[in-house]
Amino acid sequence: MLSKRFLLFFITTFLVLTLSSFKSYSSSLSNEFHPYHVGSVEFNYNSKTKTFEITGKFFLDDLENALKEKYGTAVHFNDEKYKAEINELLKSYCSDYLKLKTDNKFLKINYIGFEEDSEAVNIFLESEATNPPKKVETAVSFLYNLFDDQMNIIHIIVNGKRQSEKLNYPNRYLYKNF
Repeated sequence: MLSKRFLLFFITTFLVLTLSSFKSYSSSLSNEFHPYHVGSVEFNYNSKTKTFEITGKFFLDDLENALKEKYGTAVHFNDEKYKAEINELLKSYCSDYLKLKTDNKFLKINYIGFEEDSEAVNIFLESEATNPPKKVETAVSFLYNLFDDQMNIIHIIVNGKRQSEKLNYPNRYLYKNF
C-alpha cells in the first residue's frame, strides 16, 4: 500500500513539475513562436451614420512584435505609460495595412482607439460617410510584415447581410457584392 501511494505521489509530483516548467518555457517562447497566426477584421456598415464601423482583433504579443518590426521601437500594451505612443503607432499601422473602397471610391478611415482583451487587442476604426454600397473592396494585410503564415478572417456586413472570407498571406484583397 505504501509503495502505491509513493508511486502515485511521485507520478503526480513529476507531472506537476513537468507541466509547470513547460508552461514557463512556453511563456518565454510566446514572443517568438505561436502555433498559428490569425486575426480578424469586421467591416460593419451602419445605415444610421452611413459609416463602416471597423473592428480588428489580434494577439497582443503578435501586434507588439509587428509594431516593433515596422517602427523599430518596443511598446507594451499592458503598460499604461505606452498608451499614447501605441495610439500613434496603431494609427499609422492601420493606415498602411488597411484600405476600404466602396463602389470604386476609396474611403478615408479614421483610427478611434484600442482596448486590451486578455491576450488580444481590439482596434477600432470608422470610415467616412458613404451611401449603402453595392460593392465593397478591402485590402487587409495586418501582421504580414511579421509573419508569412498570417491568416486574417474578414467579415463584411451591409444591411444585415454578412459575407466572410479568410485571407492567407500574401493575399490581402477581398471583393464582395451586396
